[in-house]
Amino acid sequence: MSSNGPAVEVENLIKDFGRFRAVDCVTFSVPRGEIFGFLGPNGAGKSTTIRILCGLLAPTSGRAMVGGFDVAKEAETIRRNIGYMSQRFSLYDDLSVEENIDFFSGIYGVPPRLRRERKEYVLRMAGLLDRRSSMTRVLSGGWKQRLALGCAILHQPPILFLDEPTSGVDPIARRSFWELIYELSGAGHTVFVSTHYMDEAEYCHRLALMHRGRIVALGDPPALKETLRHRSLMNLESSDSLESMKALEQTEGVLEVAVFGGGLHVTLKDPTDAESRIRSALSKRGVSVRSLEAIQPSMEDVFVAMIEGEERKAS
Repeated sequence: MSSNGPAVEVENLIKDFGRFRAVDCVTFSVPRGEIFGFLGPNGAGKSTTIRILCGLLAPTSGRAMVGGFDVAKEAETIRRNIGYMSQRFSLYDDLSVEENIDFFSGIYGVPPRLRRERKEYVLRMAGLLDRRSSMTRVLSGGWKQRLALGCAILHQPPILFLDEPTSGVDPIARRSFWELIYELSGAGHTVFVSTHYMDEAEYCHRLALMHRGRIVALGDPPALKETLRHRSLMNLESSDSLESMKALEQTEGVLEVAVFGGGLHVTLKDPTDAESRIRSALSKRGVSVRSLEAIQPSMEDVFVAMIEGEERKAS
């Protein structure tokens, strides 16, 4: 792969499936060594974009370069020079940990003289030295996840695509997996990862927020949060969340109300007298306030605000 220019460069990328547009005029670039996140709900176009960049789908139009190669003309070359891990892990349950690594070493064309060394590296990196003889089917989701990542980097690809790799894995295993991603980034790998977990967005160097096939925001997490600087955000816990939402959606000055855990996040245009206005609106509905406090926005708040803005434009 070329060592010059961005690791990934995309310009006006479009992918149609019949009359349905899954990817709509997407443009961005990813510098080498960056952890770049694709954030968005299921169906936003994240996986389709990644499959195009991995040479697994042909674009309808637009331009996309991966490692200096054109996805429309050099898909096979791209597939040989990247690592790819999907949310389904792509492992063989009837093989042992070691046998899976041996199999993928052959698939990725690792030279025979290097296979033992690369296998030991993967087992150490993934923490699987003591599980090398275990059948893959008996591994937990977190260990399968580590093994799949190890198999994806056997051939030392400079660019790694991880398509919702933590889907269905418990929070502790997800945190541990991200430690491995940071190790790979520190070693010079470019990591392109898609997720619908908002907390994982904080781990990325830069993010693209996707909605209905389009990128609606692009930047690093602090910069994206800064877009809400002019608003006031409060966390509300009440006796009736549904009734609270109905009341606040009709309250002057309230921009958005979103479910967050067991309570609500309320976004206001003007923080002046915000608490008294919220309490008054709920009191009229017979709802009691358990707690109400100003908070700093999370990535989920940013995403909700972006999506609400896009929906308002569409309507």
